[in-house]
Amino acid sequence: MDTTEFDEIRPYNDEELPQVYEELIADPAFQEAAHIAMPDVPFELLAQTMRASKTKLEFQKALCYGALWKLAGKCTDGLTLDHTALPDKEKAYTYISNHRDIILDSGFLSILLVDQGMDTVEIAIGDNLLIYPWIKKFVRVNKSFIVQRALSMRQKLESSARMSRYMHYTIKDKNQSIWIAQREGRAKDSNDRTQDSVLKMLAMGGEGTPLDSLTEMNIAPLAISYEYDPCDYLKAQEFQLKRDIEDYKKTTADDLKNMQIGLFGYKGRVHFQVAPCINEALGTMDRSVSRQELFASISTLIDKSIHSNYRMYPGNYVAHDLLTCTREFGSHYTMEEKEHFEAYIDRQLSKIDIPNKDVPFLREKMLLMYANPLTNYLAAR
Repeated sequence: MDTTEFDEIRPYNDEELPQVYEELIADPAFQEAAHIAMPDVPFELLAQTMRASKTKLEFQKALCYGALWKLAGKCTDGLTLDHTALPDKEKAYTYISNHRDIILDSGFLSILLVDQGMDTVEIAIGDNLLIYPWIKKFVRVNKSFIVQRALSMRQKLESSARMSRYMHYTIKDKNQSIWIAQREGRAKDSNDRTQDSVLKMLAMGGEGTPLDSLTEMNIAPLAISYEYDPCDYLKAQEFQLKRDIEDYKKTTADDLKNMQIGLFGYKGRVHFQVAPCINEALGTMDRSVSRQELFASISTLIDKSIHSNYRMYPGNYVAHDLLTCTREFGSHYTMEEKEHFEAYIDRQLSKIDIPNKDVPFLREKMLLMYANPLTNYLAAR
């Protein structure tokens, strides 16, 4: 099979790593970023560790694994994974998950998989986040493949088809698992829904009917539950700016701020729950319906799988009760937990500094972010 068509988007091959390491090591912007991320590691030692890593997995285990666990120790109250729904640890899966954090959803998943004796995942990452040349190189060393975003309609179609062929090749020929978000960008209100377009893209590159093609991908829905989202106030702020300013668009600086706060901000407890592979359910689907109906019902299937596997925290119940002005879920939290959550919301709101700050609107948007997972969880169950 000729795989050169993937050269522009795929992770680096292991034999390309030495050259890329040298380019990164020589880049002042990478040196600065490394110092911020690992202030207590001398850059020379970092460079030495990179040069000693012969494969992407070795690089991840030598550098990223420890750094991510250290980060989890500082900014979470525990990081857990339940992978029991997929007992076959040798099989390659396409983990489709809700999307909370730009970097950590896939980063935390990989270190949790390593701890259970499995391989890390290849990661779909949008090129809008590859702001500097060193970031693009670093993510491709780190098993990421590039989703090209700013394209014309025709180019988008060609790019999606190529990416789909690449993902099928990765699952089937490389036997390498993949992580992909269920939608483009994060759900700002935490109302997680799978975009049909993601499934249509996945179906483009395989053999046979759309159902055959998706079955080939071994899709495993994955529910990610963060107790607190450090970017919640930035998302609320964006809601108001979009409401007040016509054609409001986030800047590159905004993206960087979201990445930085998402990485280093406090997240409370974080849990990853893998659901069973959907192949069996795909096998029972009606093949006579239209493509549109088919993709809609597969999206619904994945959503239900993700929603019913969320882990609920006291804040989810408190937020729901505050929004509805009831004590419907009062048995799920103590008064102390309620006060703690309300104080947290107030602290986050105080970080928002924009003209005509609309506190009731911002508060409602933030409460919705914590209530929506509960609403969806109850509906799915």
